[in-house]
Amino acid sequence: MEKEALAQLLQQNYLHVIQQIRNLNDRELLHAPKDKWNALQQLDHLIKSVRPVNMAMGLPKFVLSWRFGIANRPSRSYDALVDRYHIKLQAGGRASGAFVPPLQIDPADKEALLQKLQSVVQKLVRKTLRQSELSLDRYILPHPLLGKLTLREMLYFTAYHASHHGKSIEHGLVSLN
Repeated sequence: MEKEALAQLLQQNYLHVIQQIRNLNDRELLHAPKDKWNALQQLDHLIKSVRPVNMAMGLPKFVLSWRFGIANRPSRSYDALVDRYHIKLQAGGRASGAFVPPLQIDPADKEALLQKLQSVVQKLVRKTLRQSELSLDRYILPHPLLGKLTLREMLYFTAYHASHHGKSIEHGLVSLN
């Protein structure tokens, strides 16, 4: 997928989850199925996961190569990356450390959190469009669950991650009724 399509997918997927959460009432925002996060926690997690990608995409290329190296293989396709993520999740992979949301988030913070997510995603889209196709496949970043990913793969993951959590929110709402 070329960078223009990737930028559009990022925008589309995050806009969908932002609208989805914006339409939830307080009861729906706070409902969490057993051993799952509620919608506000999912929102917080998305912000925490997009921020470092956004920051890394703005670093000079020599910093990326010095800190993380360069790719020694071609980028995987979007579908291959998503399949790999599902395999890791099925094997018990979960968010950890700084990516875990707090236990409680006040529904009054919903709009501020939605604005944060929208802002960081817009910045990421702009940074994606400024990258060359070559650099998207050349430079790598570490992912806590998937290991070393090219910038393109990290953007694939980031785009998919929004729809993954959007589906989790939908499934959580089904259990509310």
